[in-house]
Amino acid sequence: MRIRRLAVTLAAVTTAGLVTAGLGSAAQAAAPAPADTASGVTASGVTVHDVHYGEKPIGGHVAGAPLQAKATSANTLSVRSSGKQGVVSPTPKVYLVFWGSQWASDPAGVAPDLQAMFKGLYGSADTWGTILTQYCEGVATGTTNCGTKGTHVTHPASSPLGGVWFDNASAAPTNATAAQIAAEAGHAAAHFGNTTQAPNLNAQYVVVSATGTHPDGFPNSGFCAWHDKTTSSYGKLAYTNLPYIPDLGAGACTTFTDGRMLSGIESTETHEYAETVTDFWPSIGWNGKNGEIGDECQNLDAYVPLSTGTFDLQGLWSNAANACATKG
Repeated sequence: MRIRRLAVTLAAVTTAGLVTAGLGSAAQAAAPAPADTASGVTASGVTVHDVHYGEKPIGGHVAGAPLQAKATSANTLSVRSSGKQGVVSPTPKVYLVFWGSQWASDPAGVAPDLQAMFKGLYGSADTWGTILTQYCEGVATGTTNCGTKGTHVTHPASSPLGGVWFDNASAAPTNATAAQIAAEAGHAAAHFGNTTQAPNLNAQYVVVSATGTHPDGFPNSGFCAWHDKTTSSYGKLAYTNLPYIPDLGAGACTTFTDGRMLSGIESTETHEYAETVTDFWPSIGWNGKNGEIGDECQNLDAYVPLSTGTFDLQGLWSNAANACATKG
C-alpha cells in the first residue's frame, strides 16, 4: 500500500467547513463538511495528519521500463477484511465533479474527455474493466481467489458514469487542502441526491481540479492523484483528488511518449478508479506487498478502444493471470 502522510493546520480544516457558501444550491450550502476519518489532532490541537491511499506518484511511470521480470507471491492481492460493505464497489458509479469557476478554461479538453471515457467503459467493448470482476467482498480475510464466493464486482452493462457536476458558482481554492477536497465530495453527494449510505456504497466522487490550481500541493507533493474515504452525514464517501495533469505537459503520469496531452490524466484516473472499486474504503479491500491493483502496474499503459473513442488505460494486477494486464 502506498501511503503518504502530510500535515495541514487546524485553521485550514476549519476553513474547509466554511467554503460551502456559494457552491451551488441551498442543499449543498447547508451540507455539513465531511471530515477525513484518517485525520487526527495532536495533543497541542494544532496539526491534522491525513493519510491518503492509492497515490500514483508523478515519477512512477518509466517509459519502456519492464514490469515485474517474474511475478511472485508478493504481487498477489489479498482481501484485508471479511466485511460485506466497503471492501469493493460491486456496481460502480462514478460522479465527475469539475470544481470551481476556473473550469471556464480547459485548454486540454479534460472535461469532455473524462466524460467520454466513462461513457464508454462498459459492455463488450470494455475488456479492461473485466479484470475487476475477479475481486469480491464478504469472504475471509486473506482470500486471494474469490471463486464463486462473496459478492463480486460486476462488469457494468451500461455506462458507470452516474453524473457530472460543474460546481462553478464560485472559484475553487487555488491551493485546496485535503480537507477541502473531502468537503467537496460531501457537497457532491448532496448535489446528486446520494444522502444515505446505501447509494454511497458504490458511488465514487472524482473531484477534478482546473488548470492552474494546486490541490493538496500538486505538483510539488509528487503525486499524479490519490483516492481516499471520508465521513459525512450521508455515510462514508469514496472520493478521488484528480489534479489537472496536462499542466505537467505531455508524457507526465503515463508511459506513452507520443506527445498526447490527455494520456496522463486518463491513465491516472483509470488507476484511481480501479483502486477505488477494489479497495473502496481504504484499506480494507484488495492489497498486496506492492500496493493496490493499480500500484503494481504503473509501468504498463495501453491505448484501448471503447465505443466512445480510444483512451490510455493503465494496466491492473490480475491474480487470475498472475500478471499485470490491460484486458480480462
